[in-house]
Amino acid sequence: MRRAASSAAAAAATTTRRMAAAEEVRQASAAATAAEAASASVPPPAGSRWARVWPSALRWIPTSTDRIIAAEKRLLSILKTGYVQEQVNIGSAPPGSTVRWFRSSSDEPRFINTVTFDSKENAPTLVMVHGYGASQGFFFRNFDTLASRFRVIAIDQLGWGGSSRPDFTCKSTEETEAWFIDSFEEWRKAKNLSNFILLGHSFGGYVAAKYALKHPEHVQHLILVGSAGFSSETDHSSEWLTKFRATWKGMLVNHLWESNFTPQRIVRGLGPWGPDLVRRYTTARFGTRSTGELLTDNESSLLTDYIYHTLAAKASGELCLKYIFSLGAFARKPLLQSASDWKVPTTFIYGHDDWMNYQGAQQARKDMKVPCEIIRVPQGGHFVFIDNPEGFHSAIFYACRKFLSAGAEEGLSLPDGLISA
Repeated sequence: MRRAASSAAAAAATTTRRMAAAEEVRQASAAATAAEAASASVPPPAGSRWARVWPSALRWIPTSTDRIIAAEKRLLSILKTGYVQEQVNIGSAPPGSTVRWFRSSSDEPRFINTVTFDSKENAPTLVMVHGYGASQGFFFRNFDTLASRFRVIAIDQLGWGGSSRPDFTCKSTEETEAWFIDSFEEWRKAKNLSNFILLGHSFGGYVAAKYALKHPEHVQHLILVGSAGFSSETDHSSEWLTKFRATWKGMLVNHLWESNFTPQRIVRGLGPWGPDLVRRYTTARFGTRSTGELLTDNESSLLTDYIYHTLAAKASGELCLKYIFSLGAFARKPLLQSASDWKVPTTFIYGHDDWMNYQGAQQARKDMKVPCEIIRVPQGGHFVFIDNPEGFHSAIFYACRKFLSAGAEEGLSLPDGLISA
């Protein structure tokens, strides 16, 4: 993500257009909200057919938790493997907690949306954690294959997807990390899990790594896919970013970042036009700009619908952004600083064209006192598990060879096509 200064100029121009669009979005959203409030004051007759249709048809942001779960079921309906979806109750407060999401005046319990796939008896458990702005359904191309050899459990982190979305009131990096780490630990307790393989993608990799640092006794192996958090501004040359911040455009972008202006706000602000924006993104990222296997029309349609509902729902976990990263996605508390404290064997997996820099993992490996591998998968970007699912699965099976086949750890070479970094 380190660009030359010339790239920054182009990025700044693009940002200016986006900010202008965002202003229009906020104005439209405010007007639409007023209109919605006015229409709500004249409800249709109770029990009529219109009473069932009215709230959904005239809602400015056409989504809800029920719609998220329904979209998830439609997306996962293309799978061949059976699964169980559940809302795991993680309570309202573990003993002695000072984390703000536990401070509920009504002691309202929180729930983690969880899917568990059918598996062979005694198969090793693989827990999958999604990244920022995503949800567990993003792994839809992987569940069938992985479930053939693992007991696969995937979750929506607290504040995302179909999980509870409490008001996000964290005010520091420490509180924000605890929001995700402690809620995951309460989920683990509720599921009575231990000795599992933990996989995290992007921001989910950051959370998984922080969790493994705090609770290494529960994690057999850590798999970090395109993980965020292994660099800070002081670790790498960021001259272009420093220069950009000095401009009025850079100051505006930085202000928006520090104000927690998230991409999801744009989707919400567009109201009923939000789904079209998401469709354009999905078509471009996993279609014309894909570095690997394109989505089928059906996959694209189902994923677009799912992404929209997860992005447009109430803002909650997404508001972690400014507390975990500074502008440019630099970690405020880089994982590099904790590399010497690592206690869990780790495999890093990166798409060959991932914008996350695998050199950060190489630097961390120098300080680790546990086994560590870094694997790059061809024809894949940041969403390598969607771009090149076959290569991704090959990397997972290789990383977990000691759990899948007795005696397979020694003498097994890296599968063809994968690159050791």
